[in-house]
Amino acid sequence: AAILSAGLPRTASSAENDLPIVDTHQHLWDLSKFQPPWLKGAPKVITSSHATGDYRQATKGLNVVKAVYMEIDVAPEQQVEEAKYVIEISASSDHPTVAGVISGRPNSEQFASYIQQFKSSPHIKGVRQVLQVDSTPQGFCLQPQFVKSVQLLGELGMSFDLCMRPMELSDGAKLARQCPGTRFIVDHCGNADPKAFMPETARGAEPWHDVTTWKNDMATLAGCDNVVCKISGIVARAPKGWKADQLAPIIDYCLDRFGPNRVMFGSDWPVCKLGASYRDWVDGLKTVIENRPIADQRKLLHDNAVEFYGLA
Repeated sequence: AAILSAGLPRTASSAENDLPIVDTHQHLWDLSKFQPPWLKGAPKVITSSHATGDYRQATKGLNVVKAVYMEIDVAPEQQVEEAKYVIEISASSDHPTVAGVISGRPNSEQFASYIQQFKSSPHIKGVRQVLQVDSTPQGFCLQPQFVKSVQLLGELGMSFDLCMRPMELSDGAKLARQCPGTRFIVDHCGNADPKAFMPETARGAEPWHDVTTWKNDMATLAGCDNVVCKISGIVARAPKGWKADQLAPIIDYCLDRFGPNRVMFGSDWPVCKLGASYRDWVDGLKTVIENRPIADQRKLLHDNAVEFYGLA
């Protein structure tokens, strides 16, 4: 069931409510096409198929005008098939999806031949490998082959998403500095856990990172000109019955550190359903940012994504 975030009254103006949204972190999985291995052990709320029709229903009335598909960590043998699927739906007017970030394994010597298949597609914008799994220990993204592959992405005009454990964000900063010609996106506010910002007596579950370390490492990432931050993901880890003010410390810190021109919204749907419906997540975010200039809100929700991914 969706968890409401209506703990704070909505005072946003109609202009704020009508702001267009580009969702930079849309997941889709049609289980007749793809069977991500990790989904077998996931909570039931996300283990069924989630296709474009479901996404349209989830975003109804929210003025989501475009979406950027985010890879779903398919089995390696399905990566090319997933990429072709992304190109197909992005080229079709039947989908809000207009581009995508595909899966890849930069530490493989075959990465260059893999990614060059898609270098001329206007719909493939970047690559991600989920690094917060047991098979990728700390320092994994700093191995020579990995660095070489991510440098190649920059040469091809593609970006790399950093989806990693919050206690290893310093590795992301080191990678970004070794690849100055490549643009990076820090997913999910550096995977910050809202529970880590709550008083110990109210946490209910042990957060998986230290706040000070997260802040320091996010500040270091923000100091890299080739890194932007995606305001996404955090609601999936929010405590049951969360309110917008429990998300605010993370969102505000990221917005303040990266500035209005280097932040983008991502729903992380349907994974966000672990903590909230799409609408409740958007409403919670709008509550947090409602006192910021309208121009900055529009940049976060729409303009920065259009510019970063070339979606005009």
